[in-house]
Amino acid sequence: MRLSLLCSAAAACLFASTPGMLADNLPPIRIILVGDSTMAVGSGYGPGFCAAVLPQVTCLNMAKGGRSTKSYREEGSWAEVTEALARKDSFNATYVLIQFGHNDQPNKPGRSTDLKTEFPANMRRYVEEVRVAGAKPVLVTPLTRRMFRDGKLDDTLGPWADATRTVANDESVPLLDLYAESSAAVQKLGSVEANALAMAAPPPAYAESARTGTSKPLPPKKPSTPGAEPQGDPGPVFDYTHLGAKGSAYFGRIVAAELAKTIPQIQPYIKQQ
Repeated sequence: MRLSLLCSAAAACLFASTPGMLADNLPPIRIILVGDSTMAVGSGYGPGFCAAVLPQVTCLNMAKGGRSTKSYREEGSWAEVTEALARKDSFNATYVLIQFGHNDQPNKPGRSTDLKTEFPANMRRYVEEVRVAGAKPVLVTPLTRRMFRDGKLDDTLGPWADATRTVANDESVPLLDLYAESSAAVQKLGSVEANALAMAAPPPAYAESARTGTSKPLPPKKPSTPGAEPQGDPGPVFDYTHLGAKGSAYFGRIVAAELAKTIPQIQPYIKQQ
């Protein structure tokens, strides 16, 4: 009996130490995030994702607020990514997570793209150029917005998620279906809890509306100058799109888990909860 207990204890210790031992021997990899404000530092899930990976991962968040598949390239942000890709350093592999859709939607001067032609063509071009650079592209469907109507989450980005899925399938690219995952998660949370993921607490009228199961619409934004591109991330105000620290950690873990499931080679690089 004593021998059995000692063997069990030894096995348990060995099992507990194995993840750390394996982690110490992991070759370094790099993950680059490319997208809009829902992924960017200060307003998106990118920081939460980067916090969910081990130190052996160089997590480079190059997402920028207000960008679409069109404007991200035209303003020179994609050129910065290609420059980073050219620096191979000592990484065993580089993965580029690409997510757009929010700012490709209509009525966004200088950013909107045609859903049937431009948007998928732009996504394909990103995929091709990542591959030419010797890195591994990963497409990500958009993060859901968090507006409810009669207790049901509004589907405002479904067509852009579908288009991303199609490109991933056609190009044989790994896909993280964040739109499906985040929509299911937010629906489960409900309108009141979902508001807690925002950059700031909801004003009283919005909090009261959430308790009815229907989100109070935000006031329309002032029209931007045609062709102008807003720089930086949005300020810490309440809305149904951007994320505070809690929301970043929440969705960052979802993306990390989905990445580990989709690409098994990355699983050892994801921190255990």
